[in-house]
Amino acid sequence: MSQAPDVTARLARLFVYPVKSCAGVELREAQLTETGLDLDRAWMVVDERGEFVTQRELPRMALVKPQLKLHEVVLRAPGMLALHLAIDTVEEPVKVRLWDEEVPAYDMGDIAAQWFTDFLGRRLRLVRFDPEVRRLSNAKWTGGVEALNQFSDGYPLLVLSAASLEGLNEKLRSAGQAPVGIERFRPNLVLEGLEAHDEDSLGLIRIATDDGEVQLRPVKPCPRCPIPNIDPATAESNPVVSDTLQGYRRDERVGGAVSFGMNAIVVQGFDATLRVGQAATGEFRFE
Repeated sequence: MSQAPDVTARLARLFVYPVKSCAGVELREAQLTETGLDLDRAWMVVDERGEFVTQRELPRMALVKPQLKLHEVVLRAPGMLALHLAIDTVEEPVKVRLWDEEVPAYDMGDIAAQWFTDFLGRRLRLVRFDPEVRRLSNAKWTGGVEALNQFSDGYPLLVLSAASLEGLNEKLRSAGQAPVGIERFRPNLVLEGLEAHDEDSLGLIRIATDDGEVQLRPVKPCPRCPIPNIDPATAESNPVVSDTLQGYRRDERVGGAVSFGMNAIVVQGFDATLRVGQAATGEFRFE
């Protein structure tokens, strides 16, 4: 006799972020791979030393909007001609730094480098993740499971409930502030039907797909940097989001940092196609 799930939900929205820290692409369906959603954080912008850069220091990265085509990614930004990136074309191998890791990658060439340099006003280059590299998530949080990712901060997926965002927006409205969109928090999967922050306590999320059951395990609360303060439409920053979260989202599991959403790993269902509207169930973790 099977046990009923603790919560039921639906997959409401799907996002991929082809270029780390640039705008996301909302999709109706996406293939789940070993490293998360297909093409998520496959490219990254680096400085002259090969160090990654993000909206933290270059907020205008939020204005770089990718579009996924069959064989290419097209990047657009205000005042710029479109940059076309062939998905399977790279130039020379390079080593880049992401946090404290040195990661093998491929440079995308001088045209892409000049495009980002011109738009963001610093000497920059664009690199592509080397698909032969096995970049592992922190085993301390995955319970020893070898979970792969590309240029994400550390885990294959970020899961957030729509109710968590609505809870934040209620607090913003009551303080006379405008509500914010979920894009600021850069989730991959948005679930409807959960209570606010239920995702914090789920030990397993099961999603029914045409290719069989997908199983995801939330493993680490997502500590929040100032990026959610940046309006993705204007690249202007206002600390009201962080200030509001400080009032109720300090999380001792991540050293008292503000957390919002859960980093998750894939337990089962590689190569399955996730689609908006699919049913999801969750089981609470009891510690």
